[in-house]
Amino acid sequence: MDMSTPALLENYVAGQWVAGGGERTALTDPVTGNTLAFVSSAGLDLDAAFAFARDTAGPALRALSYGERAQRLSQIVTTLHANRDDYYAIATANSGTVATDSAVDIDGAIYTLSTYAKLGASLGDAHTLLDGAAVPLAKDASFAVRHVFRPTPGVALFINAFNFPAWGLWEKAAGALLAGVPVIVKPATSTAWLTQRMVADVVAAGILPPGSLSVICGSAAGLLDRIGPFDVVSFTGSADTAATLRAHPAFTERSARINVEADSLNSALLLPDAAPGTAAFDQFVREVAREMTVKSGQKCTAIRRAMVPVEHFDAAATAIAERLAKTVVGNPRNESVKMGSLVSAAQKRAVLDGIAHLQAEAETLYDGNRDAVFVDTDANSACVAPVLLGLRDGAAGKRVHDTEVFGPVATLVGYRDIDEAVALAKRGQGSLVVSLYSNDAVAMRTPALALADAHGRVHAVDPSVAKTQTGHGNVMPQSLHGGPGRAGGGEELGGLRALRFYHVRSAVQGPAALVEALTQDAVELPRS
Repeated sequence: MDMSTPALLENYVAGQWVAGGGERTALTDPVTGNTLAFVSSAGLDLDAAFAFARDTAGPALRALSYGERAQRLSQIVTTLHANRDDYYAIATANSGTVATDSAVDIDGAIYTLSTYAKLGASLGDAHTLLDGAAVPLAKDASFAVRHVFRPTPGVALFINAFNFPAWGLWEKAAGALLAGVPVIVKPATSTAWLTQRMVADVVAAGILPPGSLSVICGSAAGLLDRIGPFDVVSFTGSADTAATLRAHPAFTERSARINVEADSLNSALLLPDAAPGTAAFDQFVREVAREMTVKSGQKCTAIRRAMVPVEHFDAAATAIAERLAKTVVGNPRNESVKMGSLVSAAQKRAVLDGIAHLQAEAETLYDGNRDAVFVDTDANSACVAPVLLGLRDGAAGKRVHDTEVFGPVATLVGYRDIDEAVALAKRGQGSLVVSLYSNDAVAMRTPALALADAHGRVHAVDPSVAKTQTGHGNVMPQSLHGGPGRAGGGEELGGLRALRFYHVRSAVQGPAALVEALTQDAVELPRS
């Protein structure tokens, strides 16, 4: 594809492609600094965009059954597959990722959509979802109640982060579109190109009713002002930004629903039995190093704290450092490179500042930047090599349990016993995921349950699943994604559980004959 002439990426709103006016923002290659494209959302008629989505696209989507909407998801999968090569080229240029990292985003998005297409097909021709059985409210059962789910008659607004321009759209849109709710996505500006291109391909294919999928590239100004009481908002980003959003009248006065996935200090926990030389120890080392380097550590689920029994601290530090030292960093277009750049120069500055902040408390066990030679780059690239910090007495730390550095950085944290390890993991105040490593599956039961109330997902690994486990940081559409507390308190995916956010649950009370009639053109919402 031709990237030689930077173009202005248009916005798709109210069923039309519209160029933004005013000042343009440049999208750049984080390795070379070259300008790739421009975006602007200035001058868009946002009132018309939201009205068209609600009043035209929404009813057209909901006229289709769940099964028919699932078929549309399958058609989107086919369209995205046909354009994968272009998506990879965009990701390399705009996100600075190597092909294996781009696959996490692009192929992960396609897999998630295909999963929801299959799950949605199981709902068949229904237009209503049932929640549980009818319950009599009268002794003679003449008057009863049944709970139903109906698609919310509003819009789903997605405000997404920079690190997953493909998956970040489709892991949310899969559930919304299957539910019958039109989508307006505002991708992070710095990597908006891939999102915009995917939307353009789906629009060109004519798969969805016009206005079912809109994209706004540039500023988010004014979007929340248009959110009404039946609209839903899904945000992925920092906890600070989430707090600002939650204070908006859309939520405090109009009671619109918001789902938040925020930054989190995820942990990996090596159980005491997993001594050096055992299979579980080796798996832990591999996973920590992998999570530090996949997408240059720019994953909301990446391991930030690697917790080990203090007696295994030195062995773990040496083993992880040895793996990190083999990581070739640089221009993702060079086949020898295994880890590309951060997404921007601004992100590089933030990561280096974050490392310095943690180094005031933790020792530096490995710093690939000391003698770094980044392949096919210059001094202005956004490349940062992996950095492993260490805190032998994990309980004495504060910054390592409070500060997330969103890059190829993790801290090795020592603990004295399993109760302290659980307590240290919970000092993250709520995280997306914690992983456990042991040679004994049953030994992981107690810590798994102890950690479940503070983590959206607990990922346990023993040698029996070394080759089948899906990875600490990989978000599978069948599993819940989200987490309590600092992680945002939100829930996404989890199979058909994702549909609940886009539906309104209502209790219909009436004569038994009416309550029975509710089962027509309806299906029970499965629990997964």
